[in-house]
Amino acid sequence: MKNILIPTDFSKNAWNAVTYAIALYADEECNFYLLNTYTPSISNSRFMATMAFDEAEIVQNCSKEGLANLLRKIDLEYHNPKHKFITMSSFSLLVDEVKEMVEDHAIDMVILGTKGASGLEEVFMGSNAVRIIKAVKTCPVLAIPAYFDFEKPTEIAFATDFNRFYTPSELEPIINLVHSFDSVLRIVHVQYEIKALTEIQQFNLTMLRKYLAGVEHYIHTITELNSVSKTLEVFVEELDVHLLAMLNYQHSYMERMTREPIIEKMSFHSQTPLLVIPELGMKAVSKQRKTENLLSEKN
Repeated sequence: MKNILIPTDFSKNAWNAVTYAIALYADEECNFYLLNTYTPSISNSRFMATMAFDEAEIVQNCSKEGLANLLRKIDLEYHNPKHKFITMSSFSLLVDEVKEMVEDHAIDMVILGTKGASGLEEVFMGSNAVRIIKAVKTCPVLAIPAYFDFEKPTEIAFATDFNRFYTPSELEPIINLVHSFDSVLRIVHVQYEIKALTEIQQFNLTMLRKYLAGVEHYIHTITELNSVSKTLEVFVEELDVHLLAMLNYQHSYMERMTREPIIEKMSFHSQTPLLVIPELGMKAVSKQRKTENLLSEKN
């Protein structure tokens, strides 16, 4: 039984994330937690405080009513006996409540919609999506671009530079999707200029291939264009990739993309879902350092 958290503000983008999640897990038993948060204004004056109290009650009622309407819509359009939906209305900041629910309900994945006609560029422009991606440390976050219609992810890209050791738990979400949809996995390595892998990179690539035993996968080494995001955008479009996955850790592609100049981020117009997997524990870091020491001793 999977536990999936879907934050919603009742927008079209949020509904798009709901429909994607339902389709993605159509054949699996799931608990879907539908979360809506609200934060009425706060005032110090007694008169304004009374108004704020009234406002809080109104906003709370709107939140609960919105969730009830969402449940009715789901049941009408996507009734699936394998799926159970639990609504959560919370007077809290969105990111804080998401973090708490991930821990309290053993959430396996957070799925959310991104705003804007250019889809994934919103993930890299300080939206709620990027704040959640940075805050959630124990499960993957899947960001669904606005207007994206579900397609079975039979082509999945995993962008990595091979500079860091991978743990099985970090690769598990990708491998599970590959097995579920009989997907091809395309490992994308972006380089400023094409050159041979270092010993560390080669070791990590070898271990990655061992983890992917039984998975159809290909290695693509491509030259960076004017930015990592633009390079991945072109790759995704040319190979008709249905889902782009990345690990989120220090110096990763994901981190680099969030720090790219705005003019470059504005050029990222991909309409592909983005799966961001957090750095799960210190085992990978410890293993990486041990590997570096062994290679150093060998030389």
